[in-house]
Amino acid sequence: YTILSKVHSDRNVYPSAGVLFVHVLEREYFKGEFPPYPKPGEISNDPITFNTNLMGYPDRPGWLRYIQRTPYSDGVLYGSPTVENVGKPTIIEITAYNRRTFETARHNLIINIMSAEDFPLPYQAEFFIRNMNVEEMLASEVLGDFLGAVKNVWQPERLNAINITSALDRGGRVPLPINDMKEGVYVMVGADVPFSSCLREVENPQNQLRCSQEMEPVITCDKKFRTQFHIDWCKISLVDNTKQVSTFQEVIRGEGILPDGGEYKPPSDTLKSRDYYSDFLITLAVPSAIALVLFLILAYIMCCRREGVEKRNMQTPDIQLVHHSAIQKSTKELRDMSKNREIAWPLSTLPVFHPVTGEIVPPLHADSYDNTSMPLMQPQQNLPHQTQIPQQQSAGQY
Repeated sequence: YTILSKVHSDRNVYPSAGVLFVHVLEREYFKGEFPPYPKPGEISNDPITFNTNLMGYPDRPGWLRYIQRTPYSDGVLYGSPTVENVGKPTIIEITAYNRRTFETARHNLIINIMSAEDFPLPYQAEFFIRNMNVEEMLASEVLGDFLGAVKNVWQPERLNAINITSALDRGGRVPLPINDMKEGVYVMVGADVPFSSCLREVENPQNQLRCSQEMEPVITCDKKFRTQFHIDWCKISLVDNTKQVSTFQEVIRGEGILPDGGEYKPPSDTLKSRDYYSDFLITLAVPSAIALVLFLILAYIMCCRREGVEKRNMQTPDIQLVHHSAIQKSTKELRDMSKNREIAWPLSTLPVFHPVTGEIVPPLHADSYDNTSMPLMQPQQNLPHQTQIPQQQSAGQY
């Protein structure tokens, strides 16, 4: 059902295109590459992580994935090879990091992808298993149990696991760390016979209605999976490649699709020196010269072309100058007279009589006093002829 292999130095593997490929990176194997534990008699349990990449490139091929949950668990390479890579050896560099000693060990995995034309699987079904993580599903025992349950329901002559994808890679959310929740995994299998009636039950109108209402559909063969696998039947996908007609549709380039610009060609290492003198003249010298010319023109107009008061008087008629002078003299005389006039003091601000004796209080200022600058309100505590009001004494002091 699947191709399994253990890690070895410069190991050659031969997966088939369109069939699930699984390669386990065992920590026990790489422990021998690192020095022994410092304390004698204690078992080494160093945290080891792996880094995998295509030789000469920083990442892996697009069809190959890698997962390792913790530094104390094995790493797994998995994926479904494509037909485009058939006959081309793919060299994967595997680098193991010892997180205790910070030492590394490197091995090469040579993947020789073989053609799968002798085993066409036109009928493909993708299941979504809710109670599994991807590394749990990649185990040979668990994957074998699932394929056995599918074979009992489907009854094909040939059945292969095509691909396994984590729900997180399909846009799923990370589950909460409660009640041992799983992220879920998509498993695609292929067979050589049409789909069984049990798998076709998900296409019934009643089940489609229940799925639209977020209810569990009624599937007769669900009990064969329920003991170990919780399948979401509303997310099952059935693909019949025998009825699909491959039609080429030209891509209409528009918003969201960038035109193909070919391969990236970086600039040459030997760049020619560039003279920025002309750029300096254009950006700084030319605007500065224009601003200086405008400043000189404005200074000439403001300073050298003034007519002055004398020229203005010479061009003005005499009778108009006499009238203007008389108006100025009259205005000055009125202003001088307004300074010396007496203004009656507002009655609301003057104390009319003494608060105790009732006598009339004389004015607070002399007649020659300039009352134009006196405030309207006078402080009462400075007024003359003001007596203290006797305070009421307490009883018993008379």
